[in-house]
Amino acid sequence: MTEMTGGCQCGRIRYTAEIDSDDAYLCHCRMCQRATGGVAAAFRNAKRADVRWEREPDLYASSPIARRGFCSACGTPLTFEYVSGSDKIDLTVGSFDDPSRFRPISHFGIEHRHDAWFDTRGLPGHRCDEYQALVDRWREAGQDVPE
Repeated sequence: MTEMTGGCQCGRIRYTAEIDSDDAYLCHCRMCQRATGGVAAAFRNAKRADVRWEREPDLYASSPIARRGFCSACGTPLTFEYVSGSDKIDLTVGSFDDPSRFRPISHFGIEHRHDAWFDTRGLPGHRCDEYQALVDRWREAGQDVPE
């Protein structure tokens, strides 16, 4: 088991999770697409007992069977969990301080998968710290481009 930390964008909500593998998955269901504003949600499943919160996330009852944890200050999506019948919770991969460890091993909700978004390696790419208009905005704000 490895202890990993994470939280929301503004830092109001923080957690520590005991993680036993690099396994993660993508959920393509319409509810996850709407909840995250993305074409899929990247999740790491964990036992609820293995997640410790410095401050509990705010909760939204996204359906009669599930709820989603988020930060009401900055809007970061943090969790998905069934209301009852499970000792597991899904943590959003992007909310971990170092999400690079995780690897997707499966897809869920594939009836709503948007395949055009998956193999994008051939598209041109740009670094944030090399995009001068963005760099200038951060410098005007008295900061460097965040990592």
